[in-house]
Amino acid sequence: MIRATHLHAIEILDSRGRPTVAATMRLADGSVATVSIPSGASTGKAEAKELRDNLRPYRGLGCRKAVENVRDTIARAVVGRPFMSQEDLDLTLIKLDGTPDKSRLGANAILATSLAFARASAAHQGIELHQYFAHLLPEGAPALPRLSVNLFSGGKHAFGQGAMQDVLVVPPAGCSVAASLAMIYDIYQAAAELIAKRYHARALTADEGGLAPPFQTSIEMLERAAESIESAGYKLGHDVSLAIDVAASHFVQEDGSYRMDDRKLSPEEMIDLLERWKDQFPLISVEDGLSEDDWDHWPILRERLGDGTLTLADDLTCTNPDRIARAIRVGAANALLLKVNQIGTVTEAKNAYLLARQAGWKVAVSARSGETEDHWLADLAIGWCGDFIKVGSITQSERLAKYNRLLMIEDTRAFGNCRS
Repeated sequence: MIRATHLHAIEILDSRGRPTVAATMRLADGSVATVSIPSGASTGKAEAKELRDNLRPYRGLGCRKAVENVRDTIARAVVGRPFMSQEDLDLTLIKLDGTPDKSRLGANAILATSLAFARASAAHQGIELHQYFAHLLPEGAPALPRLSVNLFSGGKHAFGQGAMQDVLVVPPAGCSVAASLAMIYDIYQAAAELIAKRYHARALTADEGGLAPPFQTSIEMLERAAESIESAGYKLGHDVSLAIDVAASHFVQEDGSYRMDDRKLSPEEMIDLLERWKDQFPLISVEDGLSEDDWDHWPILRERLGDGTLTLADDLTCTNPDRIARAIRVGAANALLLKVNQIGTVTEAKNAYLLARQAGWKVAVSARSGETEDHWLADLAIGWCGDFIKVGSITQSERLAKYNRLLMIEDTRAFGNCRS
């Protein structure tokens, strides 16, 4: 039994300077834990709903209503009540909210409480947070994930240049976190030098730290990434791979076509384009290559990309078990991008994870564009044996906090089944 004696929350700022929620929970044994939660910019329609104030200050983006819900409604339901497990706590929060999208209390208020309970429970048990997350799985065995790191950004993460959202660098499987970061550093610096020479531009960065020069087209992002890898002394497809986050939901048109840069493409033409890019560069993963509602064409994309390239679902599935089940049923993808705040509690995210694993999917654990210096995501990726972790680039403290946490856990070797 775990019993909270105090629950508090405050409004803090995320990496974009926008409000988010931090919560602190104290248990009866004196254990205290604080967490802060992220917020996305590139969001799917099916995501659990954050509660925002829609009033000044912060141009309506304030989280004071969500904070008050933690302090009042949620605290009255949680404080003093014994809970058997993480699931017990999370189901209480879901029932208390009573909406399918957590819009009454706010997914930000609910997730802050769920994660605070997780971290406090780990402290209560005297174990690391990644070990606590592993214990939530039927056969949890912590393992280090493979890094997937932003190099170039466009779309909603940057200044609108280039429709595609991100080009990412992926070190090889079996490479340690330390070696992977050293490789990424070489490529990032080569890319920054290339930008200075080719575009006469400073190394300006997007929301997640990816470089954002004035690209004219999306394929230009891929071409410059390949050039940067070669300039850094690595061989694309051998020493390192590329992945893309297309984020097609943000440039799909009302008639179902896609406005890719200055071209209007039918879904079939969009699939043709992605298949050509997959072969040309080659790509290890294509995330959200089609829009979140284009269910008819996702299975075709999955078939055309084949088993050698991940068809990675983010907006399509939104870490939602119902949408994941549908995607499995129709063969729409073979990998899940897991974002805990898309669904709102640790338990629901775990259920989404297990559903994807049962279907044989790969899982990439992902941060959001609006992050904080809290590093619980690194523990989650390790505890749940994520095949990949997608945090952002190797700049900005909110990103580096996660990478540094991975480095520290890797160094301790305090777990088995390490893939590094």
